[in-house]
Amino acid sequence: VQLQASGGGLVQAGGSLRLTCAASGRAFRTYSVAWFRQAPGKEREFVAATRGNGGSTYYADSTKGRFTISRDNARNTVYLQLSSLKVEDTGVYFCAASQRVILSAMTLATNYGYWGQGTLVTVSS
Repeated sequence: VQLQASGGGLVQAGGSLRLTCAASGRAFRTYSVAWFRQAPGKEREFVAATRGNGGSTYYADSTKGRFTISRDNARNTVYLQLSSLKVEDTGVYFCAASQRVILSAMTLATNYGYWGQGTLVTVSS
């Protein structure tokens, strides 16, 4: 599967953005998809994830209640709605996919074999 992330931009603190991860390939519904982000000088960190059927979602503590992950398997697309954005949410956001990641390991970037190119989110104060 190939992934392409888009939707990033410059937004003021408190604002919102919607990121899109478009996938090409077959059997998209068999892939768990996650969003990670990387701020300058920091390690890549988990943001949110969804199982293949979209019925199960997971969030980092820092994004829970502010971000919402969803997917449309008919369109081979996963969305990440960012709300109540903070300056510390700034970074490059990547989507990643895996057919094999287990529940307990969904927050680990090394468990995803397919990655999009990233989209930059900048939150200004």
